[in-house]
Amino acid sequence: QVQVVESGGGLVQPGGSLRLSCAASRFTFSSYVMNWYRQAPGKERELVATITNAGEITNYADSVKGRFTISRDNAKNTVYLQMNSLKPEDTAVYHCNARHRVLAIEYWGQGTQVTVSS
Repeated sequence: QVQVVESGGGLVQPGGSLRLSCAASRFTFSSYVMNWYRQAPGKERELVATITNAGEITNYADSVKGRFTISRDNAKNTVYLQMNSLKPEDTAVYHCNARHRVLAIEYWGQGTQVTVSS
């Protein structure tokens, strides 16, 4: 069946960096817009970054602009989120989302925990 699997989360000190990966399988990855969302305890889910199916356009939440970079490798069916200058307020579970560029089809991963703390 379809799989969307995040990895790369962990504990990092403020100012540090992490790189999240999201590996997709059993669907046509290159037809899907890929998104990273995050949800902190007691807060609503937030869209962090988006990349179009061919990777030509990216968008970011204001809270991460200039610090996070989303990228994708369609040959590897993988999307990445490079997170630099991490802050405690970046602490959350980060979820990968695949949304078909035309059809009403989407898939979610289980999430990976990112904790920014000294």
